[in-house]
Amino acid sequence: MKTRIFLLILIGITLQFANLSATIKTKPVTPRILQVNLRNEVNSVTWMEIRKGLDYAIKLDFNAVLINMNTYGGEVLYADSIRTAILNAPMPVYVFINNNAASAGALISLACDKIFMRSSATIGASTVVDASGAAAPDKYQSYMRGIIRATAEAQGRDTLVSNGDTSIIWHRNPKIAEAMVDPDIFIAGIIEKGKVLTFTANEALANGYCDGITESAGALITQNLGNQDYDLEVFHLGGWDRLKGELMGNAFRAILIMLIIGGIWFELQAPGIGLPSLVSLIAAIFFFAPLYMDGLAQYWEIIVFVIGFVLLFLEVFVIPGFGLAGITGILAMMFGLTAALIDNATFEFSFAGFNSVAGPLLLVSLSITASVLLSLWITSRIGSKNSLFQRVALTSVQNVSDGFVGVPEEITVLTDKTGLAATMLRPSGKVRIDDKMYDAMSEFGYIDKGEVVRVTRSESGQIYVVKVE
Repeated sequence: MKTRIFLLILIGITLQFANLSATIKTKPVTPRILQVNLRNEVNSVTWMEIRKGLDYAIKLDFNAVLINMNTYGGEVLYADSIRTAILNAPMPVYVFINNNAASAGALISLACDKIFMRSSATIGASTVVDASGAAAPDKYQSYMRGIIRATAEAQGRDTLVSNGDTSIIWHRNPKIAEAMVDPDIFIAGIIEKGKVLTFTANEALANGYCDGITESAGALITQNLGNQDYDLEVFHLGGWDRLKGELMGNAFRAILIMLIIGGIWFELQAPGIGLPSLVSLIAAIFFFAPLYMDGLAQYWEIIVFVIGFVLLFLEVFVIPGFGLAGITGILAMMFGLTAALIDNATFEFSFAGFNSVAGPLLLVSLSITASVLLSLWITSRIGSKNSLFQRVALTSVQNVSDGFVGVPEEITVLTDKTGLAATMLRPSGKVRIDDKMYDAMSEFGYIDKGEVVRVTRSESGQIYVVKVE
């Protein structure tokens, strides 16, 4: 009897645990969604915020990422990097267009798995423009057409076979995406030739470029995604990451490149090593450090830049004349600066990949040119009366009436005397005559150290010598 009672109790406990286990297994898991805001111009800070947000979502295993967007566009370079990061994200990425997704914003939206729009929102108008707002040359439009078409194609297509005929139905028609860039594209019932396409929310919904119209992120999750119980967290970019984003801006990078080149220029104009070298070094650190810490610049790119700087230094201060070392140094510095601006993770050795080199190379080239021209202008203004740079130069005058003698009188009696070259003269250097050291200039070619020299003349405090055969 006791055995039966024990067995009944044991069976009852087992059934209770089984029911509890089934309840735990069937209990729905609350989805965790990370919201990343994109409400400003698409630039280096925006890129940093999206990238860090995706990394944060991956690290903490969020179920989805929701981009809350309201932007009029921005820089194509960063828009392309953002759309690549979204396409490669391991979790679904949705976008809620909270009023505007223009230009670069449209490109980013097309990379997302689903597009949701406020009823008053618009998407499109992705023509590339310059700083004045005018349409950029066709080579830039061609590149934008290519990446926005490829982004639309990345959302997939369906192949339908009916009565022996095969048709392709794109989830997002690439031709429509291309019409957002190219005013020459005509699509019957959608866009006339000569106009750039921009969709309202209802038009986007009717043409497959919107998956739902809603008025808030919360309504989007409950009504469109069907999650009544969810955990929504808003991502905020840290102060240090925001600073790195600012340092990675193209305008700031251009200033840093100008400071690097300008510092080198002014250091070459003055004896010794001083403030210009320090300015150049600090600018180089601010240029490379954020890129290196975020994995965009590799150590070898920095090494190439340093090698170029060393070669240029040797060409000016050690190697006579200006030739292979100097040219190689300049090219190596340009290569290091340009390569550091290219995203190594997404670069491909293809036609599209080499298109991504054009922007960084143009930025570096224009910055160097502007720095050289500005340095030449500043150099010409140093010491000028009523000039901003007047105090930088020594403008005091040593008059003869005050007892100053411009040229040492002792060198005037050295003509025809002989001595030894104390250093190599290429063509300037030092010579020793009567156990005294003098600055000298070779009349013809270079003179090796230790060669016997003869003074031919003296002018403006400088003696000229020739080698005695």
